[in-house]
Amino acid sequence: MAGPQVAVLDYGSGNLRSVVRAVERAGADVVLTADATVAEQAAGLVVPGVGAFEACMTGLRSVGGERIIDRRLVAGRPVLGICVGMQILFSDGIEHGVHSDGAAQWPGTVELLQAPIVPHMGWNTVQPGEGSRMFDGIAGERFYFVHSYGVRSWLLEAHAAVQAPAVTWTEYGGDRFVSAVENGPLWATQFHPEKSGDAGRRLLENWIATL
Repeated sequence: MAGPQVAVLDYGSGNLRSVVRAVERAGADVVLTADATVAEQAAGLVVPGVGAFEACMTGLRSVGGERIIDRRLVAGRPVLGICVGMQILFSDGIEHGVHSDGAAQWPGTVELLQAPIVPHMGWNTVQPGEGSRMFDGIAGERFYFVHSYGVRSWLLEAHAAVQAPAVTWTEYGGDRFVSAVENGPLWATQFHPEKSGDAGRRLLENWIATL
């Protein structure tokens, strides 16, 4: 029996094939696409991303990605951002002194981690937010990170009038950053579930279960 259809958005960024394989292993029927109609209508949409914030935003805009995400969320259709695919969901990013606007689904600035060694590369634990469904069955597990930038503060007051997201944090080198967010149909992870073994697979299964 085929699982729900998940579109992986192809906008020129991300470990696309590894993401496709991981989501397939978690039980979905996956299509890799840059087609707006397919991306809007699929049961789930994954927005991967690697590299620089500005380059990812340029790629996202080239395929109408901001509009695709907006239309899906208005319709209550789930979206999952991964790594820089999470970062571009925030208001803005600052890399090497360059300020770039993000997709602005959440308030927050992506900035350089204040740790002795960057990038943050390897396995680390997370502190799931209250009411998290993403980490059901995998609380206390470790996930694989590769990044130098992150969101180091969360403007909770900006969500005073709506349901508060479940915000997950990770500590690294004396600093801390947002490592995952669950906000209605919009979920995202700073780490790579497709590189995180059994825990990553379970997380993707938890997301697919919401479709």
